[in-house]
Amino acid sequence: MADRSSRGIAYGLGAYGIWGLVPLFWRLVESAGALEILASRVVWSLVFAVITAAVALPRRWFRPLANRRSLLLLGVAAVLISVNWGVYIWATNHDHVTETALGYYVNPIVSIVLGVLVLRERLARWQWVAVGLALVAVVVLTVDYGRPPWISLTLALSFGGYGLIKNRVNGGALQTLVVESAFLFLPALGYLVFLESRGRLTFGHQGWAHSLLLVAGGLVTLIPLILFSAAATRLPLSVIGLLQYVTPTCQFLLGVLWFGEAMSTGRWIGFGIVWLALVVLTVGSLTAARRRRRAPLEVPEPV
Repeated sequence: MADRSSRGIAYGLGAYGIWGLVPLFWRLVESAGALEILASRVVWSLVFAVITAAVALPRRWFRPLANRRSLLLLGVAAVLISVNWGVYIWATNHDHVTETALGYYVNPIVSIVLGVLVLRERLARWQWVAVGLALVAVVVLTVDYGRPPWISLTLALSFGGYGLIKNRVNGGALQTLVVESAFLFLPALGYLVFLESRGRLTFGHQGWAHSLLLVAGGLVTLIPLILFSAAATRLPLSVIGLLQYVTPTCQFLLGVLWFGEAMSTGRWIGFGIVWLALVVLTVGSLTAARRRRRAPLEVPEPV
């Protein structure tokens, strides 16, 4: 059991670490522009996902997803994740890495709000405190930036909605990635053909290293997803919940220490309030989980 948990933590750190360091990768191909990078990522993600599915999954793996409801949900999920990827790539290559970090810090709180609005879930007091603190942070950062932190909010809302939809679909991470990428494949390929017709495509025109890096964008999508799936089957949700903060923390440190993005006093205050909200959320979640484990099993009364 200990060995299984250790491997799960290693897989989880690998997944969240790659997601956290991926701004370094997108900077290597920034000359392509955000939309070409996004389109290439979609195309090559599908290629690598199909190959992996053919090798690793049983035959007819797609049957649980071959119904109108699942396909409709995955179609919406594909739109949301394409928005998330596109905004993330653009922000990374335009010196807004710390704003992307804020988006993924806020994402767990956005997921709570979506649960209330869409699933009619009831919140505990500590969850309301976390939501309230997040709203205060958004106000503080809006004043500091002179505008709403739209990059952070777009990333948090799109990924939160994406997670909500994926939760309603009966399918594994690899299976759903294949279907989502298939929905986006033709528009992405069409855009690449359009760029080529206008002489603006960088793939194949800026050297083999640049082209190989664009191809590797598909692996950057697939590898952490596989690692995350391996971690999720070995670790409790409470541990996964803690590990998820590795990604925005890496992004934040990259933005401030590596890319030299400015952090004014107002931004430090805003981030500090978000971190406080996450502490409240994490402590509350762990406490609630501990209470559930300690609660005595209910014994049905004899009839």
